[in-house]
Amino acid sequence: VDWHPLLLGVIFKSTGVQPLTQVPLKKDYVKRDWDRISRLTGIPFKMPSVFPIASHNPSRAVLFVARSVAETTTREIALAASIAEGTIYRHFPSKARMFEGLIDFIEQSVFTLINQVVERDGDGVGKASRIVALVLQFGERNPGMTRVMVGDALVHEHERLQQRMNQFFDRIELSLRQVLRESQVVQQSQTPTVESQVRASVLTAFAVGRLQRFCRSGFKKQPSEALESALALLS
Repeated sequence: VDWHPLLLGVIFKSTGVQPLTQVPLKKDYVKRDWDRISRLTGIPFKMPSVFPIASHNPSRAVLFVARSVAETTTREIALAASIAEGTIYRHFPSKARMFEGLIDFIEQSVFTLINQVVERDGDGVGKASRIVALVLQFGERNPGMTRVMVGDALVHEHERLQQRMNQFFDRIELSLRQVLRESQVVQQSQTPTVESQVRASVLTAFAVGRLQRFCRSGFKKQPSEALESALALLS
């Protein structure tokens, strides 16, 4: 499937159809549907204060960066996305800022879900397994984002971008350590702090390895492959 942005505004204008948010009998229902879809998919959603908004230009640029090689220039992005290079700079001062926008999305999406897992009742080992699973599922659903997560798309970019992704996985390991400290298995250990650190480190390394394998295989080997069995071996 070749995904690419679509100008809904043009379609609405040519067909005489109004956006759902401007149809009196539908606007309230569609907003509730978006909230439900957000909860179902685990993707954070916040209704913009101004809507509809002209988001096609930054969307096209970001999508192209997510699927392209690291050496791509902003000029090449503009040409491939059929927009002026100046349009890109109005939304993103540099290519690095485009990647920062992607990283912001990754962090917000993943840690919103992790926080929900941490706050739930349940054994720490089970929570840790769910955290690893949701990180891998996010990568599986977003191959372009996975290339950013493991650093493949950041090879020739500013060092701070790779540092942010390193910090991203450090935060995941910290969350794992936190929930594992609550588990009965770790609490029975004579050195619970060390035990939780070791287990969190192993689970984080496993998650990173699965995402890297996903990229190396051309997105053919799914991160969630035999996941339940693998996590059982690591628990």
